[in-house]
Amino acid sequence: MTLTMLAVFLGHVLLGLPLFIALLTTAFVGFLFVDFSMIPRMMPQQFFGGINVFSLMAIPLFILAGNLMNVSGLTERLMGFARLIVGHLRGGMGHVNVVSSVFFAGVNGSAVADTSALGSLLVPAMEKEGYSRAFAAGLTAGSSLIGPIIPPSIFMILYASLTNTSVGDLFLAGVVPGLLLGIAFMGMNAWYAWRYRLPKSAQFPSLGQLGLAFMAALPALIAPFIIVAGIVLGFVTPTESGALTALYVALCGVVLGGLRLKECWKAILDTARLTSAIFLIMAASATISWLLSYAQVPEQFVSLLSPYVDNSVVILLLLSAITFVTGMFMEEVSALMLLTPIFAPVAMMAGIDPIHLGIIITLNITIALITPPLGACVFVAAAVSRLEIVSLFRTIWPFVLTAIAVLILLILFPPLTLWLPTQF
Repeated sequence: MTLTMLAVFLGHVLLGLPLFIALLTTAFVGFLFVDFSMIPRMMPQQFFGGINVFSLMAIPLFILAGNLMNVSGLTERLMGFARLIVGHLRGGMGHVNVVSSVFFAGVNGSAVADTSALGSLLVPAMEKEGYSRAFAAGLTAGSSLIGPIIPPSIFMILYASLTNTSVGDLFLAGVVPGLLLGIAFMGMNAWYAWRYRLPKSAQFPSLGQLGLAFMAALPALIAPFIIVAGIVLGFVTPTESGALTALYVALCGVVLGGLRLKECWKAILDTARLTSAIFLIMAASATISWLLSYAQVPEQFVSLLSPYVDNSVVILLLLSAITFVTGMFMEEVSALMLLTPIFAPVAMMAGIDPIHLGIIITLNITIALITPPLGACVFVAAAVSRLEIVSLFRTIWPFVLTAIAVLILLILFPPLTLWLPTQF
């Protein structure tokens, strides 16, 4: 049954059908194997039940907050502050690219939005500084992976809804891994700047300049603290936190004069389009997840990996390898929805902390955003930098390997993810 469903899914994807239709057709075929009479009763129930979760309402709200940041000029303020912090270093614009991604990640939680918002501005600036266009686009796509790791994270909200894990703990656990990912990409950029002897693009800023830039960016920098503190301290739920963040960003945009009715409407439309696509995929994926659970596929997977349950590192490496390959050929939200219910029992049997597992799965799914043939961030980076997608996929692998190195480090040293949540 599983192989037939996989073949049907890949066939529909190759035909170019919308992903949620491919997933629903795959579920229909699966029901034919299990029980044909369940189709009219269970498929609609699981389709709508998969998205009828209160915590998932946080996803469109955080997306809206990020879109409002883009149209209100707050993103440019963050980039200006990042430029003063690291722009004076050799290869300064590359460092600005990574630091801006860290800042932007604290509000949006979407790697694709990060690539789109920052790439159109930073790729030309990096090329002017002496970078090759391919490296500039690759670094933009690679550093955008920080977005779903540093809170808030759309993937973490999905994982929490599937495993009944604390969203606040997951958000805290993502801080250190996200910063490690940023440091890794900054190290890669520093090596590139040293190898090709890129010039320093700016002088060291004065304290006055730093102060002015910090004050200009402060409204945007406060947003991540509102999100994390509110959830961790129990003042608000993730959904309420998303609503407060969107309202806060909108008010900042109005007060600072960058947000008008036209820009606000554009942000709402962009949010509606992206949210509709995500929720359709989530609903269709939930149908398949229920079917696989009903057919006891997770139990079969547990028995398959049971010889290795005494070694949590081996289990995590195996799960990571499966997720990496799956993410190369499947959209990230659907991969997360399908794999998490299968992986969670295995991790529980191996004694792996669900918070740690959530970060590992999130990073794996995120890496898939820059792997061929379906890496969404690479497509966006190629578009904004006017590069052939095939050539960019050829040059993206150093960035993929850098992210994998961080992933392996997190697998070998779980305290890197668990230390911060345990402090609270």
